[in-house]
Amino acid sequence: MNPEQQRSLLAIALFAAFADGAKDEREREHIRAMAESLGGEAGAPDLTRLYQDVLLKRLSLRQAVQTLTEPEHRLLAYEMAVGVCDADGATNDAERRFLDELRGMLGLAPDLAERAKTEVEDVVRLSGQAVPAAAAGPVVAAMPKVSEAELNRSILNYAILNGALELLPQSWASLAIIPLQIKMVYEIGKAHGVELDQGHIREFLATAGVGLTSQYLEQFGRKLLGGLLGKAGGKTMGMLGGMATGMAFSFATTYALGQVAKRYYGSGRQMSAALLKQTFQELLGPAKALQSRYLPQIQETAGGLNAAKVMALVQGR
Repeated sequence: MNPEQQRSLLAIALFAAFADGAKDEREREHIRAMAESLGGEAGAPDLTRLYQDVLLKRLSLRQAVQTLTEPEHRLLAYEMAVGVCDADGATNDAERRFLDELRGMLGLAPDLAERAKTEVEDVVRLSGQAVPAAAAGPVVAAMPKVSEAELNRSILNYAILNGALELLPQSWASLAIIPLQIKMVYEIGKAHGVELDQGHIREFLATAGVGLTSQYLEQFGRKLLGGLLGKAGGKTMGMLGGMATGMAFSFATTYALGQVAKRYYGSGRQMSAALLKQTFQELLGPAKALQSRYLPQIQETAGGLNAAKVMALVQGR
């Protein structure tokens, strides 16, 4: 996959992010930060410029589609768009119209597109199944005694698992990371006597600086720019550097998020939004350094994962 094709795939993902017409400046800021974090690499698309091209309509969806000539690249573009549209847990009418238009432009057979859509949505939908729905907001129960050592072990296990998912070649693996992070936060809240609903957890992640749409885009972007999903001469290009970057990112993000959640619910939810975000950013650096210590466990975990096991883990079976 050449840089122009990479650029087109990421442009399509950005079009998907803006398909619902929502003017959420916080989510746009997350996407802007994602573009800056991925841009500037040798041979990589200038994602900051690409973000502006999409937002200011200097690049059309049809132009992006036209550079994708390989069937597998066109199918990947559709899968990425479905994942981004479903990032908030539901696909609205505007997003469904966008996906129908995209499918037509890509020339995908309806049955192939539907099968791909179902597979991606099944993984994304697990984020909703991981946490029980609640009619109202979070309900505060009596604060129990919580073993910090046990919570730390659980957070570390989630971080190792999400780092291992980055080592799997299947694109669906990255989609399971966010549902597992949501499940982890739910369990941390419950350990502190707080029953959380899905809306509260998603708001917590966004406040801490982990936007759902932007995180999906960043996961796809890092894999594309690392060459993991590219193809040349019929061979999958599995570049070790890209895998290491993704593994470190997912391990660190999950570990830092778990530690912030532990502090937040342990303090009776007294941390402000600004302090939540600051604490999360401060914990990312040490978490990335910690990842190298647990590399053998991450690799061992990856070796024992398959689609059925990942689904079962997210659903708590």
